[in-house]
Amino acid sequence: MSMKIQCCKMALAAALTVGGWNPAGAAETTSAAAEPASAKPARKAKAAKHEFPTIGSVERLDPALDQLIPADAKIEMLASGFQWSEGPVWIKKGGYLLFSDVPRNVVFKWQEGQRTSDYLIPSGYTESPAREGESGSNGLTLDSKGNLILAQHGDRRVARLGKGGQFETLAQFYKYRRFNSPNDLVFKSNGDLYFTDPPYGLRKLNDDPAKELFFNGVYRLTPKGEVTLLDDQLTFPNGIAFSPDEKTLYVAISDSARPVIVAYDVGAEGLLANKRVFFDAAPLAAQGRPGLPDGLKVDLKGNVFATGPGGVLVIAPDGRHLGTILTGKLTANCGWGNDGSVLYMTAHDTLCRIQTSTRGRIP
Repeated sequence: MSMKIQCCKMALAAALTVGGWNPAGAAETTSAAAEPASAKPARKAKAAKHEFPTIGSVERLDPALDQLIPADAKIEMLASGFQWSEGPVWIKKGGYLLFSDVPRNVVFKWQEGQRTSDYLIPSGYTESPAREGESGSNGLTLDSKGNLILAQHGDRRVARLGKGGQFETLAQFYKYRRFNSPNDLVFKSNGDLYFTDPPYGLRKLNDDPAKELFFNGVYRLTPKGEVTLLDDQLTFPNGIAFSPDEKTLYVAISDSARPVIVAYDVGAEGLLANKRVFFDAAPLAAQGRPGLPDGLKVDLKGNVFATGPGGVLVIAPDGRHLGTILTGKLTANCGWGNDGSVLYMTAHDTLCRIQTSTRGRIP
């Protein structure tokens, strides 16, 4: 089940980049006109690095955070004007970032020195007529061949963007019942894809008449196309990530009544056991900080960078809250980019980033 999609690379008419700077050809040059004939040719001056506006701050609760985020680190606001930005993934071949705007049904492209542009329209809902709500793609990742893999809310499936510009369905049903709206996803090194399936893409959520499953689950999809239900006891499963050794799987629960991140042991066969609360975000939410546990990523040392109340929580492998990257906005997701040391964050209507002293794995 696939259809042609539009991949366009023209800049947005509405300037989604911040600051109004000249994105191309902005290098300053020096002139040799006044130099004597014997002088060496004048060199071109390097293009000044664009300084992005900054937002928020870094809250430091434990000295261990100083080993992960530099003391002078700033949160740079790279682009804004989105409805609900999500799912950032870095594309090493080309050096750019892709991310979803879920309500707009678009995947955007951001690259240093260029304006934000449309990359994929539609991104998550390919049917007609047009519909309201969170219909676009949400989480994005890459498979081992570099293909873009999308959690599609509107089409209620996990799909691959094929080389010919077509969506190829990887998984759409569990026991002949359609998924709710796949939300976030992560590959294990053996090629198995783990993903969450909350009801956020359904207009009436759990009460939507189109909902076919009586639960919101966590699943595994094997390279052979086999779908296994791993947990059907979570209220609103959302972000998902592995520890570096792949022996632990983390899942964020975006439930205002119980905002937690749970952890599982991952067995030799890839199944889950020993579910426990890894981090309870309820005390932070009770302080009035905006947001709930949502997307998350793990660095190579096992520290969890999890969006939640206030921004991005930095949590040690033993569950200690080391500090928070305070974006000041509802923050949906994050992802490693550049050389693996830059953390990109999708914060409501904004794309931002921060330089860290650690590194994470790029798909």
